[in-house]
Amino acid sequence: MKRGLTARTSAIALAASLALPGAAYAQSAVDVLRDTIVVTATKKANAENVQDVPLAVTAYGADQLDALKVRDLQSLSYAIPNVSFDDIGTSRGVANFSIRGIGINSSIPSIDPTVGVFVDGVYLGINGGVVLDIFDLESVEVLRGPQGILFGRNVTGGAVLLNSKRPGDEFEATFKGALESGLRSTGLNYYAMGAVGGPIIEDILKARISVYYNKDEGYFRRYQGGPVPNAIAPAVFGALAPLVSTSGPDAFADFGEAETWMVRPSLSFTPTDNFELLVRYQHFESNGDGPAAQNHTNGAGVTNPFFSAPRDSFDFSIDEVGFYDTTNDSVTAEVNWNVPFGDGTITNIFGWRQLDGATNGDIDATPLFLFHSGSTTNQSQISNELRYAGRFFDTVDLTLGGYYFTQDLEYNEVRNILGGFRFFNGGGVQDQTTYAFFGQADIDLNDKLTLILGGRWTHEEKDVVISTLVANTSPCDVRVPGSCSEDFVDGDVWENFTGKVGFEYAARDDLNLYAHFTQGVRSGGFNFRNTSAASLPFVPNPAPPPAIVPNPAFDPAFLPGPFDEESVNSWEFGFKAQPAEGVATINFALFLSDVDNMQRELNLSDPIAGVVQVITNTADATIWGFEIESQIALTDNLLFQGSLGYTDGQYDSLLFDIGAPAVSPGVVDAADLNLGIPRLAPWTYGVGFVHSMDFGSVGTVDTRFRYYHRDRSFYTDNNLGFLNEIDSIDASVALTTFNDRATISLYGKNLLHEVQFGGDTQLPGSLGGGTFSPLSKGRIVGIELKLATN
Repeated sequence: MKRGLTARTSAIALAASLALPGAAYAQSAVDVLRDTIVVTATKKANAENVQDVPLAVTAYGADQLDALKVRDLQSLSYAIPNVSFDDIGTSRGVANFSIRGIGINSSIPSIDPTVGVFVDGVYLGINGGVVLDIFDLESVEVLRGPQGILFGRNVTGGAVLLNSKRPGDEFEATFKGALESGLRSTGLNYYAMGAVGGPIIEDILKARISVYYNKDEGYFRRYQGGPVPNAIAPAVFGALAPLVSTSGPDAFADFGEAETWMVRPSLSFTPTDNFELLVRYQHFESNGDGPAAQNHTNGAGVTNPFFSAPRDSFDFSIDEVGFYDTTNDSVTAEVNWNVPFGDGTITNIFGWRQLDGATNGDIDATPLFLFHSGSTTNQSQISNELRYAGRFFDTVDLTLGGYYFTQDLEYNEVRNILGGFRFFNGGGVQDQTTYAFFGQADIDLNDKLTLILGGRWTHEEKDVVISTLVANTSPCDVRVPGSCSEDFVDGDVWENFTGKVGFEYAARDDLNLYAHFTQGVRSGGFNFRNTSAASLPFVPNPAPPPAIVPNPAFDPAFLPGPFDEESVNSWEFGFKAQPAEGVATINFALFLSDVDNMQRELNLSDPIAGVVQVITNTADATIWGFEIESQIALTDNLLFQGSLGYTDGQYDSLLFDIGAPAVSPGVVDAADLNLGIPRLAPWTYGVGFVHSMDFGSVGTVDTRFRYYHRDRSFYTDNNLGFLNEIDSIDASVALTTFNDRATISLYGKNLLHEVQFGGDTQLPGSLGGGTFSPLSKGRIVGIELKLATN
């Protein structure tokens, strides 16, 4: 293969049939999982073995993703220590990712994610349209910790790299079909995906096209209506009771229907041995029901009188089915040009993405019309990264580059409260421009010790027009100038430099040690979901308030922005070992992160707007922990896998009383400093086994079992909302036969039927109290057939 053109490839490939007619050989799951994985995380001219990369990264190749039945990023949520890839649940596909306790709780598109997602080298500018189905991938790389040098700002928690399969040198065709059930007497879930590709003009032009379709007939059972005692509604709502009371018949219906399809053609043009142009286009459409929202007793002990479900159940009742509808088009164009200067490669990655989404959901999560909300999101982004990577004097690996990103964002939200008796409309539009210059040098001081130095300078501008929800009580559209109130018009500019210094030490051939100090910055910005009535009229933000301040949700100081940047200084030490001549891999990392000006979404119930979400810099915090990942071949056909992660975090100082209403509302005291950091789960761990058995001409049977655990974590800053502790078991058995051309699998996910939510928002007493808690799926069992030409 041509040097420099394989930097996005995985070392795992499908095993070819043996040359002898009639002989059969299938690469077993144990073989697949022991294969070397190469990664692109360091952006060097050539991809590197994941075991040689001096940072905490977990990677999966194409066959490993197949073996694990990974169809979306959420499938990896429990498989990697100190990592949570959760869907917020309010609208399908909105990521609330957290790594090492640094994450967000928001579906507001103007809030920048802490975990960056990069598809074929292109950064996704918002967290919408992320936790959707993935297919035909070459690899997934999960980088833990700040990646502020090579991947830029807004990756203070980590980065997720998704690399699509490239057109190959030989003809290839694959097909996969799957059928899943929750064993709940509800709808089935169907998958079909295929790809075909190969050379069009030998050594010059190659093409590939991948197609994906999913039809989900609904995992949940929704209880609709049901008589509400007429005595309850007047007692709570008085004269408004006729607007919200219902005495409709009991009804059950399958819920959670969704339909998704994608097509991804790609073309590779290599007119010379030193030049390649790779162009990919993807069209994506997905639509279905709104959130499966459960109302249960909230953290303050309030139970909604109209409907409340046990927290450990999949029960829920809503009167609004709701919907989501997302369309996404994207184009990436990647150029790799080998140059004699430093025997290096010039890479240019251009990306364009257009996302349009609409949602509607039952936020009160009861059989009454108490709080329904819908939104539209329109995002368009263009980015370009130009970089050079080469090696000089056989001692220095050098990477230099520049980055440009621009984004137009529009968000419109509607709230109907008490049967439409109260109506709010608002949102915002934002223009954003970012450019940066970056570089990293890995300097070999001797044949064992390497010094790592890096830096990135970034300039960013954001201009917004925001319409406060409570200021617009009749329908309007923020996307139409002058339609809504436009009561906040502002902009800001941020510039910063982030650095990195570290070393890598090859103690032995089978042991690498590393340590580094890295800085990361999460962008400042503005809050499109401005809902605080008391924030009108707008006044400038004052200096940090004194110890005693009013509830921040009703403080005129809390404007929709600009809030300042969040910065992270992180120290990490680790080792990667492959003892016993590669029989085992054991990776360890110890980390400490100082977070300054932590951006938080103060998610509080409100009697007027239903929920108030104030975005501001709230605290300084320290987070530390460790991670261990291991894989041990106990025999040639039995593999052990294990992982263990621990994260501990605490607030060092608070600007505001984020615990309100607590024992001492408005006062920052020891109780507030002892609050848990949201989305920080202290312990995550898992153990599993993979066994492969060769049955000669029949084929290979692979059996997999894995147990995962994730501790309970808080959802809201006041710790009244939280996410359940999870114990999950995945298992599968697969037969690969017909010269490795066919695989049939039986599999199960979350076999213990654990209940998890995307969020746990507290509702006000004016709506009966309780929570808005969108359910994730529980137990799933399925059968899958895969066919391949080679």
